[in-house]
Amino acid sequence: MTKTKRIFGTDGVRGTANIEPVTAETALKLGRAAAHVFKTLESHARGHGRHKIVIGKDTRLSGYMIENALSSGVLSMGVDVLFIGPLPTPGVAYVTRSLRADAGIVITASHNPYDDNGIKFFQADGYKLEDRIEAEIEDLVFSGAIESVRPVASEVGKAIRVDDAVGRYIEYAKASFPKGMTLDGVRIVVDCANGAAYKTTPSVLRELGAEVIVYGNTPDGTNINKDCGSMYPEHLCRRVLEHRAQLGIAHDGDADRVQLCDEHGTLVDGDDILAITGLEMLEQNTLAERTIVATVMSNAGLDAAIQEAGGRVVRTQVGDKHVIEEMLKNGYRVGGEQSGHLIFRDYATTGDGLVAALQVLRIMKSRNALLSQLALCWRRFPQKVVSFKVREKTPFAELDGVLALVAQAEAAVNPHGGRVFLRYSGTEPKARLLIEGPDPEVLDLWSVRIVEAIKRHIGA
Repeated sequence: MTKTKRIFGTDGVRGTANIEPVTAETALKLGRAAAHVFKTLESHARGHGRHKIVIGKDTRLSGYMIENALSSGVLSMGVDVLFIGPLPTPGVAYVTRSLRADAGIVITASHNPYDDNGIKFFQADGYKLEDRIEAEIEDLVFSGAIESVRPVASEVGKAIRVDDAVGRYIEYAKASFPKGMTLDGVRIVVDCANGAAYKTTPSVLRELGAEVIVYGNTPDGTNINKDCGSMYPEHLCRRVLEHRAQLGIAHDGDADRVQLCDEHGTLVDGDDILAITGLEMLEQNTLAERTIVATVMSNAGLDAAIQEAGGRVVRTQVGDKHVIEEMLKNGYRVGGEQSGHLIFRDYATTGDGLVAALQVLRIMKSRNALLSQLALCWRRFPQKVVSFKVREKTPFAELDGVLALVAQAEAAVNPHGGRVFLRYSGTEPKARLLIEGPDPEVLDLWSVRIVEAIKRHIGA
């Protein structure tokens, strides 16, 4: 298989719906390839009867098309399909484990606009695919090696709709909150991004006793992430003030991430949540290896706060997949990204925005503290993050003068504990620049110079 044929990115397959690779034709092949791979990984199904694969999705219009194509491919290989409908990505991972399925598939483009879509896979244990399994599926899509594998008659798989998947996930999420503790007297504004959490997050919070005011809970197939949710947290912050709430919670389209807002309308992001939960767990001596995992995008102030409390921060590449890999490799239990992907492995196998919010609510309740008070536990270094569209992802070394500017910027901020990080997005046609240091004016100066240089070459 040639490199140009790769369809898996940093988080599954993703692109514009009905344009390769996110087409019905490729979804059918992916379904066949995945069914073959998971069927051969274990000769016997994990549950009773035949091998089975769970398929869930977010609320995008194109989800119907991809769902049917994927399931057709799976069924054609003699593997059963369990449809669970719209459910957060972490819910699909949990239900995969709960139903003892051989794998799980979620159809989502996460925080992207509705005209995009994607396909992500989970192994039987609820974790994302190992690279070797991903490569095997991808190779089968293009090689045609399984074209002759055609179960017939009673050997063809059957599809079953699981009616209680939402309820299962709700009970699982509630179990991550201390038994006997309630949210009585807490007013919370929730923005579900018109996505997969439109039922689950409000239900969990209400069942725990909170007064919940909900936005972004009327999905129509085209309004997912549209001027709402964690991509537009300013709306959440405004509504928290309007409703005089103690907390705001905003998800992205598949609810594997979360952004919070305190009672003053101030945004609380993934770094804040890692600091709040990590420092509390260090204090309680419950943080495994006294370590949290963050990516290179997290603020350097996080390292300083955790180190001062006797812990440490381990850094990975951008992407929750890399965070989880590091956690699994070394037994770490807490990790995440500034963007709001938070993984608490005591409860979840992937990023779970609802579980992360509940961990912060647990600390608020146990300490009888407001979120603004908890967020004072660390000091954020000045940081400039710029994201912009590009026509193509030409290696930065091939863009005349760009790396020289990056080196000059690093020389300007490094003596003071700062850093510069430049990369391409793994899921969108964008470049991202992070520059960090003590002087905001210096950050502004160098970010403008670097971004303008890149745009001259490949700006969209």
